[in-house]
Amino acid sequence: MSLLGRLGRGFKGGLRGADSGDVAYLRNWAETHEGVEAFVEPRTTVTATTMLLVDRDGAWTRRRISSPDGARKLARSLRMPVYDVQLVGYPQRMRDHDARQRILRDRERRRDLNG
Repeated sequence: MSLLGRLGRGFKGGLRGADSGDVAYLRNWAETHEGVEAFVEPRTTVTATTMLLVDRDGAWTRRRISSPDGARKLARSLRMPVYDVQLVGYPQRMRDHDARQRILRDRERRRDLNG
C-alpha cells in the first residue's frame, strides 16, 4: 500500500468529530433554557456537522454532532423542533440577541474607559 493510502485510512479531512462531551453539553444547555429549537448546520471543508441550539430569547450555542441524523435523534429525545439551516436560515431572534449583546459590551467598554 502506498504512503498516501496508509495516511488516508481513517482521515476525516482533519476535522474532529463530535464526542460524548459535545452531546452532553448540548443536552445540558437545552435542559437549562426555555423554548429551545435546534438547527443543523452541514459539514463543510473546514467544519464538522454542527448543531446550533437557540432559546426563546435568542441566546445560542453550537457544538459538533455526529451527523444530521444524529442531530435529529438528539432533538427528538429532547422533544424540540429541529430544522435544516440551509432550508430555513438562522432565526431573527438569534441575530437580535447578538446585536443586543454587542451594544451591552460596547457600553461596558466605554464605561471602563471613562472610569
